[in-house]
Amino acid sequence: MSTTAPADALLEGLNEPQRQAVLHGDGPLLVLAGAGSGKTRVLTHRIAHLIRSGRAHPGEILAITFTNKAAEEMRERVERLVGDRATRRMWVMTFHAACARILRAHAERLGYKRGFTIYDEDDSLRLVKRCIEELDFDPKRFTPRAIKRQISDAKNDLRDPEAYRQGVGSFFEQTVAEVYELYERRIVEMNAMDFDDLLVRCVNLLELFEDVRAGYRRTFKHVLVDEYQDTNRAQYRLLRLIAGEHRNLCVVGDDDQSIYSFRGADIRNILEFEEDFPDATVVKLEQNYRSTQTILDAANAVIANNRGRKSKSLWSDLGRGEPVHIRELEDEFAEARFVVGEIERLVDEGASRDEIAVFYRTNAQSRVLEEVLVRYDVGYQVVGGRKFYERKEIRDAIAYLTFIANPSDAIAFQRIAGSPKRGIGETTQQRIIGHAETVGEQVWEIAARPELVPGLGGAAVKAVSRFMSIMERLRERAEGGARIADLLEETLHEVGYIEALQAERTIEAEGRLENLEQLVESARQYDASTDEPTLDGYLESISLRADTDDLRDDAGVVTLMTLHSAKGLEYPIVFIIGCEDGVFPSSRAIEAGDLEEERRLCYVGLTRAQRVLYLTHARTRLRHGEREWNQPSRFLAEIPPELTDAEEELVPARAAASRWGAPSPAAAPARPRPREEGVSFQIGDDVVHATFGEGVVTGKEPGGIVIVRFPGEGEKKLMEDYAPLKKVS
Repeated sequence: MSTTAPADALLEGLNEPQRQAVLHGDGPLLVLAGAGSGKTRVLTHRIAHLIRSGRAHPGEILAITFTNKAAEEMRERVERLVGDRATRRMWVMTFHAACARILRAHAERLGYKRGFTIYDEDDSLRLVKRCIEELDFDPKRFTPRAIKRQISDAKNDLRDPEAYRQGVGSFFEQTVAEVYELYERRIVEMNAMDFDDLLVRCVNLLELFEDVRAGYRRTFKHVLVDEYQDTNRAQYRLLRLIAGEHRNLCVVGDDDQSIYSFRGADIRNILEFEEDFPDATVVKLEQNYRSTQTILDAANAVIANNRGRKSKSLWSDLGRGEPVHIRELEDEFAEARFVVGEIERLVDEGASRDEIAVFYRTNAQSRVLEEVLVRYDVGYQVVGGRKFYERKEIRDAIAYLTFIANPSDAIAFQRIAGSPKRGIGETTQQRIIGHAETVGEQVWEIAARPELVPGLGGAAVKAVSRFMSIMERLRERAEGGARIADLLEETLHEVGYIEALQAERTIEAEGRLENLEQLVESARQYDASTDEPTLDGYLESISLRADTDDLRDDAGVVTLMTLHSAKGLEYPIVFIIGCEDGVFPSSRAIEAGDLEEERRLCYVGLTRAQRVLYLTHARTRLRHGEREWNQPSRFLAEIPPELTDAEEELVPARAAASRWGAPSPAAAPARPRPREEGVSFQIGDDVVHATFGEGVVTGKEPGGIVIVRFPGEGEKKLMEDYAPLKKVS
């Protein structure tokens, strides 16, 4: 069908591959959209072109995204192209929203009432917990969260309880199978579905009832899917059921950015699309509109080492740009000081802080960096997670120490009494606190004698007594002069916090354990750097570090996030820290010999940068309570040397993959602007700064910090090693 003039206008500003994707006729279409190649533009213009050209009415289009935000953005962009009247009948929504709408219309076919309830994650966890208790399993050994994760994975893989049971091996999996069976019976009895059920039940509906399947195939003449590389088996099956007959399925994605296998995403869905649809048209979007060619060449070189991928090579007409800045630092503290020093230098030269992002492999890596940012009054925000000292596990751990230090702190008692769960509910807590207020005694003293608290049952009295006997032992250790790090470590183990997280068997729980290791390390640093370390002193230092608001000044704030959270974002200036084997790629990936997803994660990080890219690695890093000597990440060695300004050749780490290997040869950390060797600033020195002019040194602080007073500028805290500062003779 020939396009009309309005439809032709939709092709303006598109490059040739984009035009090809928008104009594609009937039949399957795979759009391999490299990072920053304008995939959303292609999707929205294809939808608009289908409508404007008369090839499809709005109600005949199903456009699927993964997030509500992405769905809303797509709808708004299509609306701007074709008007809001046309988009009202379009289905532009997430997988779960589309399935919920279909199920509302046909739930009775599956034995549900139309007004079924959709359980959120908390509702599902509560039901799993009830099933565990009903089956008389120990919820401490078999935690609801660990079992719920297994059930969710099974559902996303379209395995019902019977299919799951056929594949069990361990005792834990046998337990999951029993809970799964009971959970399914109970959730159906309650006329409810969890989020995973929305996908599974919709697949069941379309597989079982040919008339329903045929109806939706007639309705949706064109199906378009964004982020196809992130689909799981249930989503894949759903799309085949709806689009399997007319086969007008357009999927857009990038196999090189498939980084969510831990959530059930199956990269085979995009890699094997042409096997499923042998007559598929494949369009590659390789022109990048985001980054300089040097950054793209580095990313292309790294990802080329993956075997399981579709060949593509990003290019840009934005110029070569700066080399990739690779820096080796002594340890994580030097790394953090270098990053913050460079941030301040870049800001001095005209950059805005909100143009700058720092990425890391795991949340725990942000702790040292956050502390240096706070020390230098550099505003920052953490995306996809909370600031280190605001994370739940950190606040819980600090609350334990707070209650030991202050037996009157009812807030601390409330926070720790039920975390982890130990049979001390909110009612019991309130009765203890209320009785303490009534008789005018410390909460600790009342909790230590729970049998005297009015209204407490026998089970509650036993639970509180067990808990307080542990707390009494810990307070004795504190009063006996235990070092703070030892006290904290012992507390986390004695109260069962570590054991509870280990029992969860989830990626999230592993991250929380790493964060707690970092907190213990902060206590070790306090013990080592303080003449007379005390529990009160440590808690005060934590409060001062934690009590910082985002500084939303004209310069904005620096953004910190994990590499997983960075997908879909872009920043003019990007730092990726911790580029060491065992950190990134992770030790788990190295030991399993499964590096391809880690390399894709590296590719995602590299391609977030628009103009300036820094990759840092440390010779030593404290992890799991031990100082490790690390090889530079093998991904750094995969970047051609001519693209970087590294001061020495990076040897591939494959020959020394283990993070327990010998230390790397010592080499002086590269500095962006080295000053004269041996120069050290002393109080009273006259100095000159590249931006602030002449000043005088008024103080020094640990960690290489020098305080300088500049006329008209006041006092500035600067990094001695990296600030553009010279001594005046």
